[in-house]
Amino acid sequence: MRLTVLKPGLLVTVQDLGRFGYGKYGVITSGAMDKESHRIANWLVGNPEEAAALEITWSGFSLRMEEDGWIAVTGGDLSPRIGDTPVPMWRPVYVRRDSVLTFQQVRSGCRAYLAVSGGLNVPKVMDSRSTYLRAGIGGWEGRPLHAGDRLSAYPSRLLNRSVDRSTITGAFYAPRWSVLPGKIPASGQEVTVRAMPGRQYEDFDEVSRHAFFHQPFKIRPESDRMGYRLAGPDLGLTLPKEYVSEAVALGTVQVPADGQPIILMADRQTLGGYPKIAQIASVDIPLTTQLQPGGTLRFKEITLREAECLRDERERELSIIRAMIQRKIEEV
Repeated sequence: MRLTVLKPGLLVTVQDLGRFGYGKYGVITSGAMDKESHRIANWLVGNPEEAAALEITWSGFSLRMEEDGWIAVTGGDLSPRIGDTPVPMWRPVYVRRDSVLTFQQVRSGCRAYLAVSGGLNVPKVMDSRSTYLRAGIGGWEGRPLHAGDRLSAYPSRLLNRSVDRSTITGAFYAPRWSVLPGKIPASGQEVTVRAMPGRQYEDFDEVSRHAFFHQPFKIRPESDRMGYRLAGPDLGLTLPKEYVSEAVALGTVQVPADGQPIILMADRQTLGGYPKIAQIASVDIPLTTQLQPGGTLRFKEITLREAECLRDERERELSIIRAMIQRKIEEV
């Protein structure tokens, strides 16, 4: 399957699940922000979950299908359409050659994922096809997509069948079944994410510790794939202290000198020297990545054991979803 970009939108990059094993050399992980939506999009078109797909941030993106083929759109609802017809999300969709797919308006979340059957064909850089913009590596020439870029997909592993074009009465064909959408926050919705106290939590004064888990924070406009900057109560240490830089993870919440927290995201650095007040539970990372600038979030304190149980429960649910999808796509 081949695709041509017509309008680049705000930010569209090729991402897989990340670049692992190179952190000791200072190479960041990158990968899809909302990995759960990325995984499900790939499952829906018969791809391995680590296949490369498009991460579409906000609206304004459009592309033309140069061949018939299967696609799936998951994540935030950015109003995907072919012509005047809305494209159903969270299910496989068979599109015809010369169809123009557009993402026109943000209805929920802020990132959508477009998977094509076979997975996008871009070179691996350090075992990953993910784009790392600051270093200019991976993905499509290490940069966001531009108008005129022509992408192709590998041959499909599972959905290698086609649909009789004469049976498609509308803009596309889609089965009636779909996956229950993930937790995608609506515009303006306040969300609560669960988090564990971080390594330096006790270094913060009592007022700051209480404020972190009991007062709301807003996502600042300068937030990006590296980190979500928050605006809220000032958080301070009991006593001034210097910290040795140490490893950070997706969802680590650091507090720089200005007292305003930063949630580290997919393009985070490998080491951080700011005190870490919390670590967001992995089960709530997908929800967090879909928050829009100006959105409000609160933190709910949980234990490490609770976070592990929540993660394991969600992975069991995802295993069931994957098995059901695999059975269904054989019927498509």
